[in-house]
Amino acid sequence: MTRRCTLLFAAAVVAFGFSPWADALQDKRFKDGIIWAEPKIITPGETNSAPPSDAIILMDGKNFDAWKGAEKWKVEEDGASTAKSAIQTKQSFGDCQLHVEWASPKVVKGKDQGRGNNGIGLMGGRYEIQVLDSYDNKTYFEGQAASVYNQTPPLVNVMRKPGEWQTYDIVFQAPRFDKEGKLVKPAFVTIFHNGVCVQNHTEIKGTTHYDQPYAYKAHPEKQPLVLMYHGDPVRFRNIWIREMVELDKKMPEKK
Repeated sequence: MTRRCTLLFAAAVVAFGFSPWADALQDKRFKDGIIWAEPKIITPGETNSAPPSDAIILMDGKNFDAWKGAEKWKVEEDGASTAKSAIQTKQSFGDCQLHVEWASPKVVKGKDQGRGNNGIGLMGGRYEIQVLDSYDNKTYFEGQAASVYNQTPPLVNVMRKPGEWQTYDIVFQAPRFDKEGKLVKPAFVTIFHNGVCVQNHTEIKGTTHYDQPYAYKAHPEKQPLVLMYHGDPVRFRNIWIREMVELDKKMPEKK
């Protein structure tokens, strides 16, 4: 048997589980000794924007049961809602995957930061992901849509036209503090804006302010999600979140 045929046969053995060859090859797999818990099975959404089976639905065009402070908000005919005030979730979250769809006003008014301005406030609003109409709108780069506000610009500007729906898919890792309140690990965020990666495991340098230096101050492991309000009629729809929990594992015993 030639070397090529041997490799093809070995691949077939692995693919189709022939024994005893498959068992013999399996025994040669490098193992680091870590014993992992089995990953949980969930059902994906029918589309990339639809919530998977383990998602917590925050806004689905029916009501505002998941929110505090939404008394002025209304569900409109198309199921979307226009921001009327800042609102926050009743539930608190730490590490998470967050899906948000939003649209700036179709009729353009204002410029720079005064155009379709809002924000996604992680951990009680401490860490803001900017919402802004950045389509043909000059502003400081750290204040564009999908920036970590006043810290890190998006890698690219992938805005759709005013009035069109924008999509954020955000993966957030909350910061870690020790018992004395000292920062052990900063927060990180990855963002896909309209399907394009615009923040790639970006370090969040601390709280995001317009007029203050960024800094970390110890806070709870989980806090509410905030939809901010800066006076602009930004619309929202289809918001869901998944809590990210690391798999349990048993470390190998030291010899």
